[in-house]
Amino acid sequence: MIELGVNVDHVATIRQARRTYEPDPVWAAMEAQLGGADGITVHLREDRRHIQDEDVGRLRELAQIRLNLEMAATDEMVAIACRVRPEMAMLVPEGRHEITTEGGLDVAAQEPRLRLQVARLADAGITVSVFIDAELRQIEAAQRIGAAVCEVHTGPYAHAFHAAGRDPGTEAVAVEIERISRAGETIQALGMRFNAGHALNYFNVQPVARLSGVRALHIGHAIVSRAVFVGLREAVREMKRLMLEAAGSTAA
Repeated sequence: MIELGVNVDHVATIRQARRTYEPDPVWAAMEAQLGGADGITVHLREDRRHIQDEDVGRLRELAQIRLNLEMAATDEMVAIACRVRPEMAMLVPEGRHEITTEGGLDVAAQEPRLRLQVARLADAGITVSVFIDAELRQIEAAQRIGAAVCEVHTGPYAHAFHAAGRDPGTEAVAVEIERISRAGETIQALGMRFNAGHALNYFNVQPVARLSGVRALHIGHAIVSRAVFVGLREAVREMKRLMLEAAGSTAA
């Protein structure tokens, strides 16, 4: 069954805008859990622009669903992950001036260093995921460094979907979906788990959720945005319903 991981970073973004104690991303994670989330994702950035170290520690203590720690592949972050021991650590590229992650990790260009970091995390009992573009060379490199999971970057698909007026039947959208689908098939053929995420929302999520073998989608901004109007539990319920509906239609 397809699973939903909810990213609560932007709850912390609101908090940090005032350098105060609310809204609490840990509380948000509890609300997401009650709404049906299967996991919680947080990105502990090197500049601590939103999620803080204390948030990660409290999430590890209080969350009753899987914790996915999104992180740069640095010695500092790997050490934090090995101490906190989330169920999964997802290695991502990170730039100080980017608003959000802007592309997949170039695993192929950093294989020796990433192999060492993956081994450290795996030795601590942490499942290691890499966030990559839908490219064969990156998928093959992910397997070589020992990643258990590949999360395919769905940003290009989401941008094509929006540019096409939210019409999933256009050629540009079909091309991007096919790229993700082929990547997913290769990931699974190489013995890794196929996840996907980035820029997915209530309008574009179903074609991705419908793909064969996709295990989990990680979604944050759209859910937090929707929660402003309907509350976080309901926002999570709505997203999960759309995903299960799409995955179920494929199974049927």
